[in-house]
Amino acid sequence: MSKKFNSFLKQFLKFSIVGLSNTFVSFAVTYGSILITRYFFEEIPANDPVLVFLATFLGFAVGVLNSYYWNNKYVFTKTKGGNLVPLLKSYACYGVIFILSYILNAFVFTKIFNLPNILIPVLQIFICTPLNFLANKLWAFK
Repeated sequence: MSKKFNSFLKQFLKFSIVGLSNTFVSFAVTYGSILITRYFFEEIPANDPVLVFLATFLGFAVGVLNSYYWNNKYVFTKTKGGNLVPLLKSYACYGVIFILSYILNAFVFTKIFNLPNILIPVLQIFICTPLNFLANKLWAFK
């Protein structure tokens, strides 16, 4: 294999490790937010749609911030000219990929192909992770 491909593969693996840690951070913030809210406001049910939406949004926001930090420090070369534009681009990448993932799940995989629910998240990972990596590599951290 060429050095360029090896470098690309190594960078993709680092990106995947950051993504895995990002998943844990997002889940921890989401579920932690629900638990903390329920602790202080027992009258709010854990499955309250507003609570779930806000907790999920907070988990996403903190998760992407975590991902940006580690991708900027560990995966891609540090960006020049500040951090705000690459951070906003990173949020855009994750947002677009999230929407794509939802479309794949809600329509393509379930309605068109009628795939079993257990298989769908695996397919989403294999499709969305490389797309997210390329979007971050070629646009957000450029």
